[in-house]
Amino acid sequence: MKYSLTDGALPSLRTPCLVVSRKTGERVARALGQRDIFSRATQDFKDKAEETLCVHLSGALARLLIVGGADERKNADEFRKMAAAAAQALLKLPIKAAVVALETRVNGKRTDWKLRTIMHALSQHAYRYERHKSKPAAPPSLAGVRLHVDERKAASTAVKLGNALDAGLALTRDLGNEPPNVCNPGYLLREARKLGRHPKVSVSQLDEKKMRELGMGAFLAVSQGSDTPGHMIIVRYNGGKRGEAPVALVGKGITFDTGGISLKPPAAMDEMKFDMCGAAAVLGATKAAIEAGLALNMVTIVAAAENMPSGDATRPGDIVTSSSGKTIEILNTDAEGRLVLCDALTHAQTFKPRTIIDVATLTGACIVALGSHASAVYANDDGLADALLRAGDDSGDKAWRMPLWDEYQSQLRSNFADVANIGGRDAGSVTAACFLSRFVEGTDWAHMDVAGSAFQGGPRKGATGRPVPLLFSYLCRESGSAG
Repeated sequence: MKYSLTDGALPSLRTPCLVVSRKTGERVARALGQRDIFSRATQDFKDKAEETLCVHLSGALARLLIVGGADERKNADEFRKMAAAAAQALLKLPIKAAVVALETRVNGKRTDWKLRTIMHALSQHAYRYERHKSKPAAPPSLAGVRLHVDERKAASTAVKLGNALDAGLALTRDLGNEPPNVCNPGYLLREARKLGRHPKVSVSQLDEKKMRELGMGAFLAVSQGSDTPGHMIIVRYNGGKRGEAPVALVGKGITFDTGGISLKPPAAMDEMKFDMCGAAAVLGATKAAIEAGLALNMVTIVAAAENMPSGDATRPGDIVTSSSGKTIEILNTDAEGRLVLCDALTHAQTFKPRTIIDVATLTGACIVALGSHASAVYANDDGLADALLRAGDDSGDKAWRMPLWDEYQSQLRSNFADVANIGGRDAGSVTAACFLSRFVEGTDWAHMDVAGSAFQGGPRKGATGRPVPLLFSYLCRESGSAG
């Protein structure tokens, strides 16, 4: 979807469809001499939130899509729901272009926020993934949307950010939805290298030989069970001042998770292709930042591996040494994400970042705690936690802070190593975060467990693209851009 701006008198617009409130639609129809057509078409319309109606007109302005409740003041969540309803209705129409002119007032929000919310709704609902079907369904015909504003200058940044987020979300969802026989660690590396075509981006990787030299025994304990080698992928974006400390994003990229020797039950194991959605999210957020030209430096690290059972796979009870020098007793090989992440976090600190944020579909316990509505946020710094929660509120990509207290650390005690890789049944998402916290020293760090939010199961199975909107909003604010 491509977004742009337009202005001028609504009745004079030439467009296949104009998206408006009921009162605005009535004014436009009256100006066009088609008030009777409008009145007959809307006589049974319930002007309520999440209701829509398409009114066909004659002339250069062919349709009015009336959005219910759009004349009333809304709060942020109400406006998001209204925008989603409008997006779904618009995408069903047999048109290639449209103009959106919703003047709804939203409590505490400016025009740029409304524009970004509308664009986000359209991007989310326009997405389709059918590349492996022999007869894919026809995608929505809508290809471009113009957003009507009175002042273009104030809205131009919002449109730029909306187009960038659209590109980042599409990459994230495509990567997550690819089957695991396509999207393996090598595939993630090739996709990351495409980002390196930008003049301010460089892409490198640590192969297993190099990781062995660096002592990354935790990562290698996971990848050694697979015939497909793992990669630690490093994307550097230099959009800020030279020498300025970067923001580091770290993503869990387990492209398929069988559980290893601690084999998962077969039911819904196909969904374990989504275990790389953390990696997909940080790559998508990075792409969005690049497309937007954000004025900050970034280093994005993807820990890409498969977790497979084989004669070479790690066993429960094995002890490995991470690149930090800490030893880890592996009590459960299905707690593999934290093993690849701990070495990635250690490596991220070599870039002397100002902030590290890791993203991972890390624990089923997070789904039990928060379901699919919120991502979990753990942080060693209150300011960073607050910034991520604000970004979630602003973008509608909601998150909730979880405790990272020392009292939970005792559950990770091992009789034989510095730390165990699991802490028992209680507070599983918390103890996973506590494990990761041991590998970050002297740097503001946050961990996002997105096991419940990054993908959906059941009939609507697929990657959601979360938490890319939250991350992009955070990066926009860090760079000084509106977002």
